[in-house]
Amino acid sequence: MEYTELEVWKESRVLVNLIYQTSKSFPKEETYGLTSQIRRCSVSIPSNIAEGCGRRTSADTIQFLHVSRGSLYELETQLYVALDQNYLNEENFNQLKVQILKCKKLINGFIKYYKNNN
Repeated sequence: MEYTELEVWKESRVLVNLIYQTSKSFPKEETYGLTSQIRRCSVSIPSNIAEGCGRRTSADTIQFLHVSRGSLYELETQLYVALDQNYLNEENFNQLKVQILKCKKLINGFIKYYKNNN
């Protein structure tokens, strides 16, 4: 199966798009700070899933899936910072948290699948 067909990759792209839409409203002084960091972090999630799927060994794939999961936790923390700074309202924050949780569950399931079947 091609990585572009994986639900975990597709849902992480949804998250990236939500992050880009949401971060457009962040203050201009955060362009090279939190805005850039949040965007780069979100992009790393599907990127590491793709790179892991392109590796030739299960161990390498699992390692990149762990990196992707770590980026999800990093992104979640950065969104708490954005909330604390009033760059996000509760509604936007909660919408992003729902998508993050969905991605966490999918990545955890994919890691478990790889560990049990490869």
